Amino acid sequence: YNTSMQEELSKKGDLTTCPFVVITKDDKILLGHRHYKKDEWKEISVWTIPGGRCNDGENVEEALRREVFEEIGVENLNIEKFLGEVAGVKEGDKVLIFTGTTSENPKLMEPENFSEWSWLEPSNIPPDFINEKVKELILNSVATPFPPSQL
Repeated sequence: YNTSMQEELSKKGDLTTCPFVVITKDDKILLGHRHYKKDEWKEISVWTIPGGRCNDGENVEEALRREVFEEIGVENLNIEKFLGEVAGVKEGDKVLIFTGTTSENPKLMEPENFSEWSWLEPSNIPPDFINEKVKELILNSVATPFPPSQL
């Protein structure tokens, strides 16, 4: 942990604080196909990463671990880096993006909300990813310089 990450994780959240995690394995990231309904936001299907909203009184780390467990059944999440904060797709939301790894295999825990979880290469993040700014953070964090042979 670097200190800024530890500070972010221990902040008390509120209902506008939405931590998410980019879980990586073998140079791929875990994306879920999420189907929202009108009463949640609007009727739309988008790709997203595990995470969600803080409940009152939770700190950021507690909310992130709870959401990851609820969505993909992973208990053993290693949170590695804080990538940054961006505005959410809902007015007033603060989205905090972390990176992490796990030795566990993600499971589809909420079939009413998600149709699948898939390991995708960052270059294959679908165009209907939920938040363009989050996508930029992800791509910047995993961007590796091309080996000279490819230039």
